[in-house]
Amino acid sequence: MTLSRQEREEDYLPPRPPLCSTVSARISPSGGLDVLSRNEVAMLRDVSASGLHGLLRRCALAVLTSGSESDDPRSTLERYPDFDIQVLQQDRGIKLELRNAPAQAFVDGQIIRGINELLVAVVRDIVYASSSLAAGTFDLDDSVGITHAVFEILRNARILRPHTDPNLAVCWGGHSIARAEYDYTKQVGYQLGLRGLDICTGCGPGAMKGPMKGATIAHAKQRRRHNRYIGITEPGIIAAESPNPIVSHLVIMPDIEKRLEAFVRIGHGIIVFPGGVGTAEEIFYLLGLLLHPDNAEQALPLVFTGPCESAGYFEQIDRFLRLVLGESIARRYQIIVDNPQAVARAMSKGIDKVREQRLDNKDAFFFNWALSVPFAYQQPFLPAHESMAALNLHRERPAHELAADLRRAFSGIVAGNVKEEGLRAIESGGPYEIRGEPAIMQALDALLRAFVAQQRMKLPGGKGYQPCYRIVTGA
Repeated sequence: MTLSRQEREEDYLPPRPPLCSTVSARISPSGGLDVLSRNEVAMLRDVSASGLHGLLRRCALAVLTSGSESDDPRSTLERYPDFDIQVLQQDRGIKLELRNAPAQAFVDGQIIRGINELLVAVVRDIVYASSSLAAGTFDLDDSVGITHAVFEILRNARILRPHTDPNLAVCWGGHSIARAEYDYTKQVGYQLGLRGLDICTGCGPGAMKGPMKGATIAHAKQRRRHNRYIGITEPGIIAAESPNPIVSHLVIMPDIEKRLEAFVRIGHGIIVFPGGVGTAEEIFYLLGLLLHPDNAEQALPLVFTGPCESAGYFEQIDRFLRLVLGESIARRYQIIVDNPQAVARAMSKGIDKVREQRLDNKDAFFFNWALSVPFAYQQPFLPAHESMAALNLHRERPAHELAADLRRAFSGIVAGNVKEEGLRAIESGGPYEIRGEPAIMQALDALLRAFVAQQRMKLPGGKGYQPCYRIVTGA
């Protein structure tokens, strides 16, 4: 069964107020924010370079502009230059004071409840991660300590649900996708929802929104309660990809590496829709882990899927993966084109195997402790001209190590495309240079050119894509 015409249509949205229309208000946080100490409030109000106020302001503005079609983090700040948020300590708890906030976040002077809850998540995660790091709660000098940090951040966000069978499908894909691809993500989400699966995505628009939207319809038809629509992001991404309105549980991880580890620790299966360099980064991260000898027996279903219009996209991805990681890599994923029911059945069957393996090994359902994530995968990669040029993209290396460096290459391009610090680096130093084995570089160049031609780098309607990288085909 596919979605009816009515279900395929976007929900009716009234005309938005002008982009720069603003509202000032003092609101009471809803959604379970714990009390804050005076020190934590002071950290959030600190406007110095080491303070948290700048980060709070950027992330809060992203939440308040949920649904924005811009993928330039600076354009939102330019449209609302006078926006500010302050956390006020009061006898009966805290208040959030919003000054010159986007009017689209309010109805008749009252903030939309879902946006209020997402603002709470912003404050909660920024405070918890920063205060825990300052107190030395997290040991980030070894792999076990970093995994513990990921666990604690997710637990503090109330994401980990015990006494629940595995049912969380992680959906990856691009924020800039064609209409047919977006409609298809909703159909897949619908089929997943009919089978009682919850949805986790990167929380933004496009392929991150569609599965959640389809699942809401199916969950309602099944009269299913207590559904989860989890969005996992990080500070450098959220400003460019505002949370979509369906996200019910938002988590802001400290960096992209902890974000990626959170996906694979809590997810019971992963579906990849068409996307650009961010999606490619996620693919190489996951496949690199699955190629690691310590994870040879890990059960984790992985399905690549899209409508018939996307068949060529997945053929190109498949060729590139086989070229750089070897023909055997294809055993780790399925490609299912234009068949939402088959995707959902494959995911349900794969998650059943995950359940059996966890029971046999006496592992938790809510957090995959048994997955080995090497320390090198957990170290934040700071894209810079020197670090991008130093990547070792040659096939004589172990496949899981090559996959890790290819992930870093795509991560650098993501930063150069949408992250504020990456945009500044490209403006001052020109495009990143990516070097490596000629065959890999030629295939990578072809893949990236296809992403540009298919408008997977920037949202349609912009000024066109200006590459933030240069492929050097010499060894």
